[in-house]
Amino acid sequence: MMKNTIRKKILVTGGAGFLGSHLCDRLLSDGHDVLCVDNLYTGTKDNIKHLIANPFFELMRHDVTMPLYVEVDEIYNLACPASPIHYQHDPVQTTKTCVHGSINMLGLAKRLNARILQASTSEVYGDPRIHPQTEDYWGHVNPIGSRSCYDEGKRCAETLFFDYYRQHNLDIKVARIFNTYGTRMHPNDGRVVSNFIVQALKNQSITVYGSGEQTRSFCYVDDLIEALVRMMGTGNSFTGPVNLGNPVEFTILELAEKVIEMTGSSSKINFESLPQDDPIQRQPDISLARERLGWEPSISLEQGLKKTITYFEQLLF
Repeated sequence: MMKNTIRKKILVTGGAGFLGSHLCDRLLSDGHDVLCVDNLYTGTKDNIKHLIANPFFELMRHDVTMPLYVEVDEIYNLACPASPIHYQHDPVQTTKTCVHGSINMLGLAKRLNARILQASTSEVYGDPRIHPQTEDYWGHVNPIGSRSCYDEGKRCAETLFFDYYRQHNLDIKVARIFNTYGTRMHPNDGRVVSNFIVQALKNQSITVYGSGEQTRSFCYVDDLIEALVRMMGTGNSFTGPVNLGNPVEFTILELAEKVIEMTGSSSKINFESLPQDDPIQRQPDISLARERLGWEPSISLEQGLKKTITYFEQLLF
């Protein structure tokens, strides 16, 4: 039964990825017609195989760095590898995906007069000098480092979105996504939550970079998807950018210890040197999201980890 009176045709780029597949689930359950576009570079059909038989779901294998000609009402632009292992594997292509991909999707939105949401990132803040991070902070980013393809690519994408807004009066939304985790994460994506869970389940040494005192804030995927849908539903007077993430802060060492405890693992913690430009602190100020979206996370780290650990247990064993 449709929850909405109008069935919209919605394009989700990167729709076979971790976040994209959960967003496709949500939009279909809300009664919409979903076109999932993905080149399957980091996304996988496994994430969306349960949707293939749905007559209101369609998968199109396509790279957003090439123009796309379809008819839709709304666009969620999530296409881009998001973990350092994947986005550093082909950094030139990562920048192209952020920049050329945004140009192509913005051009499509302009032709269709469609609302478009950009999945930006907390990485636009770089290694921040203010804490927690607010949307008016311009960031502290290395433009020539190994992470720059992603950091600066996403920053340039935001520039393009706001220039289309100013120059063409396009209806845009920009969401800055902080660390998100949950089911369908790739087991080898190098992100801290998936790394720790996989290592713990295999009783391998858990790799902690630096002293482990660097902090992150972890948002469960269901909370994040709710925020994206609410952001898309705001009036055209609200463009963002808006921080989306969990404001509860944990050290990486605390996360490692919690994962070991929850998995009953015999893993030991192994400390290694900190990667280049790895942020020391990362915590969103979500005051704007609370005010404009009426949103804040409801799933605790323990609740989210329990679901994610169960997923990886089934995946690995």
